[in-house]
Amino acid sequence: MPDCDSHRVRGGQVKRPLIAAVTVAATASAGAYLLVPEASGSSSAALERASYVTAAKKDLCPAAKRQMRGMWIATTQNIDWPSKAGLSPATQRAEYVKMLDTAASRGINAVFVQVRPASDAIYRSSLEPWSQYLTGKAGKNPGWDPLPFLISEAHKRGMEFHAWFNPYRAAYSDNIAALPANHPARQHPGWVVKHEGRLYYNPGLPSVRDHVTKVIMDVVNRYDIDGVHFDDYFYPYPGQGTKFNDTAAFNKYRDGRSLADWRRANVNQLVAQVDRAVHRAKPYLKFGISPFGIWRNKSNDPTGSRTTGMSAYDAIYADPKAWIKAGTVDYLTPQLYWNRGFAAADYDVLVPWWANAVKGSGVDLYIGQGLYQIGTGGAWNRPNEIPSHLAVNKRYPEVKGDVYFSAKQVVQNPLKVMTRIDEEYYRRPALLPLIKGLPTKPLGPVKNLRNAGGTLTWTGVPGARAYAVYRGSGNSCELVAVTTRSSFQTRANGSYQVTSLDRLYNESTPAAARVG
Repeated sequence: MPDCDSHRVRGGQVKRPLIAAVTVAATASAGAYLLVPEASGSSSAALERASYVTAAKKDLCPAAKRQMRGMWIATTQNIDWPSKAGLSPATQRAEYVKMLDTAASRGINAVFVQVRPASDAIYRSSLEPWSQYLTGKAGKNPGWDPLPFLISEAHKRGMEFHAWFNPYRAAYSDNIAALPANHPARQHPGWVVKHEGRLYYNPGLPSVRDHVTKVIMDVVNRYDIDGVHFDDYFYPYPGQGTKFNDTAAFNKYRDGRSLADWRRANVNQLVAQVDRAVHRAKPYLKFGISPFGIWRNKSNDPTGSRTTGMSAYDAIYADPKAWIKAGTVDYLTPQLYWNRGFAAADYDVLVPWWANAVKGSGVDLYIGQGLYQIGTGGAWNRPNEIPSHLAVNKRYPEVKGDVYFSAKQVVQNPLKVMTRIDEEYYRRPALLPLIKGLPTKPLGPVKNLRNAGGTLTWTGVPGARAYAVYRGSGNSCELVAVTTRSSFQTRANGSYQVTSLDRLYNESTPAAARVG
């Protein structure tokens, strides 16, 4: 997944570089991310008073009404946030706010924040130590709990907040003695496997699956997150060819299965266990995974894709088709970090394959876009490479949006790619997709909708995450804003309708008013 490890495909190797820290202040303009005057200061009181509105661009046609427009915020190796370890809490907060402001101005409506990079925590935990990426020293208290702030700032901007967990990575070093005393790998050394200089939790152990689930449920129960997210790291990626030493667990738990089938079953069991626990605790939460972009190649399986790259099914024992069939994920975000025409893994081949894989299943499909690749050479020096991916996606109704790796590039905007996407594909705001099987009961409608000189105002609805503002009615109706405020400054005369949105973006019945 998006960090410093590499993904291999035959005929090319993709590496995720560490990007230098950049912070960009958001600018307010018509159709951009607008900050009300109280939000312009940097004090915590000003931040608490802030309210935001994402408004549509002028004179442009609407994009799809519902669309995932997400980005990953990687904390491991300080890839995205914080920009480096040891920053003051105030600086960490300021960096995050600037990142979200810029992301919102570019149409982002969901963030996937890495809260557990390697059996550590960027939140206050009694189960695992504080992450070194906050303070520079594993286990050192940063002096604040970042997670409530990270969640709150996303919600202020109408963004979903998905807590991203790496399930099996225990440490980037295999020196157990160097870990904090409260690290699970020190307390339970039998849980881990030393492999090519790192520590991994053994997916074949029930105690490991229980611990991972317990860590996730600790966050689910204590924080106001919108989803739980796994990346693509299950069993270790092929590296130096070293055997992953899980023989003892295999001999104990194999139950007649081959090693490969047993390993896949272990992963499937964790996925199902987490899915049950999450939805039992909070039925409205979303649980999804961003798998490696190739399930299997057609040369290995007639139902595989016309690709020649590494197979997630065979190499890291991840079987997304099994999760789809079992209904143990709400969405998948395959990492299609390859360009159109790339021989080993062609984007134009993989998108229809994944669309077909989820078709009729009720599992949502979003595409993971390798924004970090822009400017690295070849096809990635073309400013239109990723925008053209979104054009391909439009051919397949199963594709319900995109998630960009990573936040740093969303901010940096290499080759102005995000500007191009914003202008060509995100011209109108979008509501988040509704996932089959999650709660569908909307909130009540807004009340007291009034027009005062072109400003629509209404009485807020308890529990509303945001409000949708439409101009026109019937076939001519268009979504013009998604706002967390209880008012909206119109820019044109006409009839308007306003709906309340719950945390899943279920819509209430509309209230109507006329301007002009």
